[in-house]
Amino acid sequence: MSIFSAIKDAIFGHKSAEPPPRTATAATSAPPARPASTTASGIPASPVEAKWEREVDVEMVLESMASKNPQQLNWRTSIVDLMKLLGIDSSLANRKSLARELGYTGSTDDSATMNVWLHKRVMEELQKNGGKVPASLVA
Repeated sequence: MSIFSAIKDAIFGHKSAEPPPRTATAATSAPPARPASTTASGIPASPVEAKWEREVDVEMVLESMASKNPQQLNWRTSIVDLMKLLGIDSSLANRKSLARELGYTGSTDDSATMNVWLHKRVMEELQKNGGKVPASLVA
């Protein structure tokens, strides 16, 4: 599994990202189309099949996770803290691998520049993959 897929799965598969229960009126209408292989909650069984029926509020999910985390993590600007919040190895080697995966062309020896680029790029990719991401996180 790619590192970005692990990030996406940790956010999009998080409990607070699940759709609200259907109301009586909604239950009478036809359900929306689902990917061929989904879990009971409608979340795609694999990242390859991730055709989300709705936008996932990335900020809400991450805020929810951060509120339950004993560490004070600056996930809004730090790729290291974002990865820690999601339970993903944030080592330099892993971040270099993520940078290659997402098409970083700069020097991976300049980790500060790479980290800033990674955070922005991850947020952009989450947005492209069905996430609702505030403009402040992709700017």
